[in-house]
Amino acid sequence: MHGGLGSAARCAPLCFHRASFMNNQKQQKPTLTGQRFKTRKRDEKERFDPSQFQESIVQGLNQTGTDLEAVAKFLDASGAKLDYRRYAETLFDILVAGGMLAPGGTLSDDMTRTEFCLFKAQEDLETMQAYAQVFNKLIRRYKYLEKGFEDEIKKLLLFLKGFTESERNKLAMLTGILLANGNISASILSSLFNENLVKEGVSAAFAVKLFKSWINEKDINSVAASLRKVGMDNRLMELFPANKRSCEHFSKYFTDAGLKELSDFARNQQSIGARKELQKELQEQMSRGDAFKDIIAYVKEEMKKSNISEQTMIGIVWSSVMSSVEWNKKEELVTEQAIKHLKQYSPLLKAFTSQGLSELTLLLKIQEYCYDNIHFMKAFQKIVVLLYKADVLSEEAILKWYTDAHVAKGKSVFLEQMKKFVEWLKNAEEESESEEEEGD
Repeated sequence: MHGGLGSAARCAPLCFHRASFMNNQKQQKPTLTGQRFKTRKRDEKERFDPSQFQESIVQGLNQTGTDLEAVAKFLDASGAKLDYRRYAETLFDILVAGGMLAPGGTLSDDMTRTEFCLFKAQEDLETMQAYAQVFNKLIRRYKYLEKGFEDEIKKLLLFLKGFTESERNKLAMLTGILLANGNISASILSSLFNENLVKEGVSAAFAVKLFKSWINEKDINSVAASLRKVGMDNRLMELFPANKRSCEHFSKYFTDAGLKELSDFARNQQSIGARKELQKELQEQMSRGDAFKDIIAYVKEEMKKSNISEQTMIGIVWSSVMSSVEWNKKEELVTEQAIKHLKQYSPLLKAFTSQGLSELTLLLKIQEYCYDNIHFMKAFQKIVVLLYKADVLSEEAILKWYTDAHVAKGKSVFLEQMKKFVEWLKNAEEESESEEEEGD
């Protein structure tokens, strides 16, 4: 026992000397502006604690009250003192709901809240516009909050079931205004496609309020452009459950809610989508070398199914025919190639020019194509004559196009090219009329 204690005691001074030696060594180490090192280490250890931040924001909002001008000034000034970058989510939760939100959208119980927030405000467009200004000013001042704000809106949309109807309405109006003013991207709408929200009809009801305030701020063209930019223009049907995802249901729902413009836009998008799919399929059938009678049967079936007119269809068929071949880059060779190609496909074009209006549509498509593809500028007349001989275009349609139905694209060049042929057509027409008269 005693021996053990003695050795421990003997060891102590040695340990002490070693420790003090180590400390001296540490102190003697050269440091690069040691002060900065220490600060950084202290920052890293600082615990994430939004409660203190919430206290400061809530206190400030309670003092400013309903004066949104004063709220904007308070938020502007507080950004210099408080860590907005770190507590962005807490900041936006408070401004929208009055306090920090727990998952699902309920307010955290143990925290101080404020009554001066979006959810407690008056439910009208004017008030929501004023709130949108508060967020707009805040984000303009602190640009780094942009992404955090977008993430917040996405999160709030996922929490919709946790909010009251009135709170949802206010959030919908605010979101519509923010979208119209470009404060947030339309990609946030993907949150509305959440299965639970869709199933219970929350997404569609929210979308009505949102699009109304968006269109009220701008117009349907602004909505369309923003949706296209993020690839949402063809996804609006997803606001409804799979069994209700039809153009008819969408159209009725939004038209009844006073948003006919939106239902027209969605209908148009759907038919554009159907037309693109059809053209793709058509090109595949051509490259496989399917029989014309099978292609024609397929196309006529699709026309019926998607309610596509013959005028629209001839445009799709023409585009498909012209994109199914690699064109020669030399002007003198491309005309010959085009004639050969179109001669082969004339039965397909003929099947969709049973009406005069379809023939005119085809003539305009040919005019635009030859103008847009510079190598085809001299081929226009030869193509028209070939299709006349193949019984795709009638003399009435060609004369109508020549006199007043042509478009401005390359007009003088193409009219000049057609001059002799049109004169020949007119003479032939006069001759046949005089022959008929003689016969009488």
